[in-house]
Amino acid sequence: MTVFLLRRFATFLATLAIASVVVFAVLELLPGSAAEVILGDTATPESLAALNTKLGLDRPAAERYAAWVGGLLQGRTSNSISYDTPTAELIAERLQVTLPLALMAMALTVVLALVLGLYAASRHNQLGDVGVMAASQVGIAIPNFWFAILLILLFAVKLQWVSAGGFPGWTEDDGGGLVEGVVALILPAVALAVVQAAILARVTRSAVLEVMREDFVRTARAKGLTRRQALWRHVLRNAMIPVLTVAGLQFANLVTGTVVVENVFVLPGVGRLVFQAISNRDLVVVRDVVMLLAAVVVAVNFVVDVLYALIDPRLRHA
Repeated sequence: MTVFLLRRFATFLATLAIASVVVFAVLELLPGSAAEVILGDTATPESLAALNTKLGLDRPAAERYAAWVGGLLQGRTSNSISYDTPTAELIAERLQVTLPLALMAMALTVVLALVLGLYAASRHNQLGDVGVMAASQVGIAIPNFWFAILLILLFAVKLQWVSAGGFPGWTEDDGGGLVEGVVALILPAVALAVVQAAILARVTRSAVLEVMREDFVRTARAKGLTRRQALWRHVLRNAMIPVLTVAGLQFANLVTGTVVVENVFVLPGVGRLVFQAISNRDLVVVRDVVMLLAAVVVAVNFVVDVLYALIDPRLRHA
């Protein structure tokens, strides 16, 4: 197990290093300099030179890359051009919205997907199976931003149960509270979870049906276990590998792909921060946020690999 974890951790670090090079190189390859992108075509040579010096663009690329990565490793980040604030502070503030939103959406996704997937698999080729698969197909086809607008029209405009957008904060000092914050994130979480739950439910159903055809399941049934007992005691754990794979990718997607939904609900999250940074041509913020999101994706994949080994001990020796 130790060797398995060390190998996965080495892969994790190597992937992060490659991702940092790619993120830095992509921004370097933008037409013109970053200062020209930020200031626009009407900028004077003096203002371009001043901004180049402020951003450190007058130094060699390798030196700037080393300074950027070294700062990240030490917990230091550059100041945002638009806000004149360290990007770490901006991102940490926005993560207070995006991370709970992603966790709520993922929790809804997993609960709905497991319930519907197991229900459909246990009633294979019956009316319940056909109904779940039809509903999941509709869920996959619905764009989450359109579903978010429908939720606003129903629950905020017509029923007036919740506000149409905005975030009150997690503390009373911000004008909100824990309950108010959770309520404000319910509709965005549902909008994000519907599509993901539809996909994961289909994967769960397929994985469970595949395992149910294995010899050890038939042996368990021959020993007197009911279909439900065999499903919960033997099938579910062995079917979790593909489910975990997709769920891990979905959680990374929920964290990195909240730009549209956060803008629909006017939530001050990381997605909205990226949108604003791109609009303001604040490449310092864009670079650090993209690197953070890449790290989240890599970290989630690392956690999924570890869960593989916990669920199926055979993978530790593969």
